[in-house]
Amino acid sequence: MKKIKWFFNIEKEEQWLNEQLQKGFRCTGISGFGIYTFDKTEKQYVMRLDYQDYLPKDKLQDYKGIYEDFGWHYIKGSWLSGIRYWQKEEGNQNEIFSDRQSKGKYYKRLMGYSFLMGMLCLALSYMIYKDLSGFYHDGLWNMEGALFWYALLFETPFVLLKLSPVMLAILFGSSFYSGYRNYSVLIEK
Repeated sequence: MKKIKWFFNIEKEEQWLNEQLQKGFRCTGISGFGIYTFDKTEKQYVMRLDYQDYLPKDKLQDYKGIYEDFGWHYIKGSWLSGIRYWQKEEGNQNEIFSDRQSKGKYYKRLMGYSFLMGMLCLALSYMIYKDLSGFYHDGLWNMEGALFWYALLFETPFVLLKLSPVMLAILFGSSFYSGYRNYSVLIEK
């Protein structure tokens, strides 16, 4: 079974993947375009996601080895940096973070990623909107009748495309805030 879904919040993605496991579908592959591949299973699995910055080849092998020693199976991860997908049969140790310190470092890495991506989106937005004359479609507002509606429908996807960096910046900002909130709660305990 294949499903297409996009996430901007790693915790919601992990929750969704575990809901699929509860329905009896084990994740076997994930593409970069949000295509998840599942196989039907009778066993109970748990899935955990981790965000890692760039790891050199030797450190990546060490990273994988530590989790594989505890029964985790590596599903997917970018060779640069990004989300690492781990899955194992449900048992007594279902968390990949063994203590508050490692969980805190995870939230810091996640906040750094969200901040960087949000700033890149804001910079792209600035480049797009610094000349606001391209944002206003003067000829559109002078049209009348059916021609106006056809032109409006034609222009709408282009306006949404122009707004996408701002919307992405907002999504990454909310991801940063979510990571910050979780990190703050973790520190207060």
